[in-house]
Amino acid sequence: MSASAERRLDDRQRRAWLRLIRTENVGPTTFRDLINRFGSAEAALAELPELAHKGGAQRIRIPSEAEIDAELDAARRMNARFVAIGEAHYPPLLARADNPPPLIAAKGRLDLLREPTIAIVGARNASLAGVKLAQRLAVELGRQGYLVASGLARGIDAAAHRGSIETGTAAAMAGGLDRPYPPENDALFAEIAERGVVLSEMPFGWTPRARDFPRRNRIVAGMAYGLVVVEAAGRSGSLISARLANEMGRLVFAIPGSPLDPRAAGTNKLLKDGAILTTGADDILEAIAPLLGQVPPEREMEEPSDSLSAPPPGDDERARVLEALGPTPVGIDEIIRHTRLHPAQVSLILLELDLAGRLERHSGGSVSLLMGGL
Repeated sequence: MSASAERRLDDRQRRAWLRLIRTENVGPTTFRDLINRFGSAEAALAELPELAHKGGAQRIRIPSEAEIDAELDAARRMNARFVAIGEAHYPPLLARADNPPPLIAAKGRLDLLREPTIAIVGARNASLAGVKLAQRLAVELGRQGYLVASGLARGIDAAAHRGSIETGTAAAMAGGLDRPYPPENDALFAEIAERGVVLSEMPFGWTPRARDFPRRNRIVAGMAYGLVVVEAAGRSGSLISARLANEMGRLVFAIPGSPLDPRAAGTNKLLKDGAILTTGADDILEAIAPLLGQVPPEREMEEPSDSLSAPPPGDDERARVLEALGPTPVGIDEIIRHTRLHPAQVSLILLELDLAGRLERHSGGSVSLLMGGL
């Protein structure tokens, strides 16, 4: 599909996409690889058992049609929708990030997701000054026409949402849309769901775990032109958001703070590492203004690759790829050069290992073999 054309899934395709992304060991990267290889989610679903078996797994868990019905029913009861990458209401910058979620569940004013976005994040145990500053920044950015995105956490996130509730705010969730967290922000969540927009890549009914919050942070960073860190301790989750934003080529802003305040340790470190020093909304607006409208092309989806030009890999080819892999991340191009195999063969073998739960993917496109798969 051309990046310039708008995608529109029919109900059958949307079900197949949902079933594929909810399948065991299928994440955004694997989803894209499967679609690009087999041309559709339905075709990919038919191939999964054999692919996983060749990767070394006895079986792979694919959600039943009844499970998909239940999740679609949960979305309807909540008046939420599943939006696919490339569709009109999918956040345009998130679609251009590395490995964006193929489907997001969203509720509220979905039209807001097309607006230029700035993310504001920070400490949960924020100071009163930090809360006031975050809320003021959100008010001023909202008045200038920006959607303000954050992660609904207590402290800075909640202040950013409250400051932009009148102009437009988006809350990305670590759990399912029906599992907002923390409970103390339930009322704020309900207000955003009516007046702003809430979104999640996780299944309905999913209670967030610690490992799910970086995925939420990736959405917050990926949908924005820039990410503002107001307060953050030295080991704050906000620093993960800043790192993800930097990896995606987004601008990172940081509010300086006193060296005596541990809540400023993270932001001061970001400034040392090159973040844009920020004391007010004008600093953010000035830096982002030249970027508006500069949206890179979306990566292709549903265009079969040149996989048919290469013979299917055999046991010898699989052994060569396994020999090249280990617990240390290595680039896929390096594997291709080392094994001297066709790129499509290497891609398929890695896909098999991924579906079998034996491969770990890292930022920058590198991969490693999980220790259990040695």
